[in-house]
Amino acid sequence: MIKLKEKFVLKTQRTLDLWVYFFAPAQLIRHSDLTLSILTRDEYWMPATEKTLPTNGKSPPVTTRGLEGVIALETEICDIDGQKGELIYGGYDIHDLAANTTFEEVAFLLWNGRLPNRNEADELRDALASERILPPMVMDILRMTPEDANAMAALRTSVSVLSLFDGEADIMTPEANYRKAIRLTARIPVIIAAFERLRKGLDVVEPLKHGSTAHNFLYMLSGEEPGEAAEHTFDVCLILHAEHGLNASTFTGRVIGATLTDMYSSITGAIGALKGPLHGGANIKVMEMLQDIDRTGADPEQYVLDMLANKERIMGIGHRVYKTIDPRATILREMVDTLSAERGERKWYDMSVKIMETVEREKGLYPNVDFFSASVYGTLGISTDLFTPIFALSRITGWTAHLLEQWKENRLIRPRAAYTGPRGLKTGR
Repeated sequence: MIKLKEKFVLKTQRTLDLWVYFFAPAQLIRHSDLTLSILTRDEYWMPATEKTLPTNGKSPPVTTRGLEGVIALETEICDIDGQKGELIYGGYDIHDLAANTTFEEVAFLLWNGRLPNRNEADELRDALASERILPPMVMDILRMTPEDANAMAALRTSVSVLSLFDGEADIMTPEANYRKAIRLTARIPVIIAAFERLRKGLDVVEPLKHGSTAHNFLYMLSGEEPGEAAEHTFDVCLILHAEHGLNASTFTGRVIGATLTDMYSSITGAIGALKGPLHGGANIKVMEMLQDIDRTGADPEQYVLDMLANKERIMGIGHRVYKTIDPRATILREMVDTLSAERGERKWYDMSVKIMETVEREKGLYPNVDFFSASVYGTLGISTDLFTPIFALSRITGWTAHLLEQWKENRLIRPRAAYTGPRGLKTGR
């Protein structure tokens, strides 16, 4: 009998027929042939329940709730080191990208595996500008959408309808799919801004023929061209939200895409997954907490202490992957400080810092990207229920990058379920 407990040695056939030390739970063993997952790094270690293998080398089925710790596929798009608090897009650290690139350059990186040169960056920006036009039918649907409609539902429906007016919707060549990724990245900001303006009884603001995605979105939302700090801060927000590994919506998109359906179907499903409160929407809850503190005049520290005493969850704090502070949160904290100074409005930032310090002192927990993004969007005056659609505005680049990668060497994603129901029942007829 071979006992597996936290640290174990098995023979892997991944590259060479060698004995390797693999620090990981037994749940990460794939299939009965004992071929190991490619991930062997310490940051993916978690306490393993003792398992036993029969001497014939056949592994009993092992399940894990929520697929936690399971490695489903290989990717060159993004890597997360939860122990170090490190996030990498295509080999580049997120701090480097946030400080030295634009959202459009990051989109190119995610789609192509490298940063663009000057001509390529200009071509992509021009392509995005040329695609910021919605089909009239999509605009008609937005005009007919109830004022109290869920913003994510409106986005999901509009994206699905876009496919009806794309002559390449069902063409699955790499070139056609790349063009569709550009169209979706260009048009989702237009959908969100138009939805917001129409439900407020305002005229839709047409996008500019120039400028970045961040600049155009803020302009279409308010009708006024944004200040330098506002545009830069929002651009960084888009970079930080662009990609984050095999999260629920990205996995949803890849599962759908693996059936070789069209990109619009996959993205519609991904938006549906992001709409769920356990995935998207955490920054909405953060903003609601800040607004409640502001409305009641409560002391932020005492407010949080009361929540902790009542065992209430503080949204935007902690992360399933990061065991230290989310690197995106540290970047956003600096950005919202600068933005608050430009806007002359520091209350959201000051409250957030006080809450962060209190939770870290009391619980040893750290903020994630949702925590300070709430302060950013609140300072920019963006409606709270648009926070999750803005998440999609950015994440469309990561979703489409994963689809492009999936389709290079596609394989249908088809896991099995461990049956736990009864057997041997008789109808008695």
